[in-house]
Amino acid sequence: MSLEEKINKDYIQAMKDRAAEKSGALSYLRAMIKQVKVDKRLEQVADDEVIAVIKKQIKQRQDSIEQFEKGGRPELAAKEKSEIEIMKVYLPAEMSADEIKVLIEAVVQEMGVVSMKDMGTVMKSVREKTGGRADGKLVSELVKEKLASL
Repeated sequence: MSLEEKINKDYIQAMKDRAAEKSGALSYLRAMIKQVKVDKRLEQVADDEVIAVIKKQIKQRQDSIEQFEKGGRPELAAKEKSEIEIMKVYLPAEMSADEIKVLIEAVVQEMGVVSMKDMGTVMKSVREKTGGRADGKLVSELVKEKLASL
């Protein structure tokens, strides 16, 4: 079963269970996936594209949480946080910081990197090898840390 099908199935179940928050989050997610289908003229969206949609939605919600907390609206921030948790269920397991460090070390050795100037190429290679299972911000921090120690 594809990720898109799983989201649709879980949405239907949430509707049956009258789980308003879950069905609302999944409904919005389904709409964003449908938008990708329309934009790219696809019959079925590949799992990696669905994951990209989910990550984009999570990032938007994280930005909203920050704004709501600054604006003194903790109830809206809490709603966004719960939607993030609902969406994270559909993402592959994240890599730990230690796993990422090992991967960065291997890439640096493999490419013969000697300075901070090579950060872009290291980031690109690490991002490809993580396959979307690592937070980009964390990867960036770890790459900077590693390259600064060279």
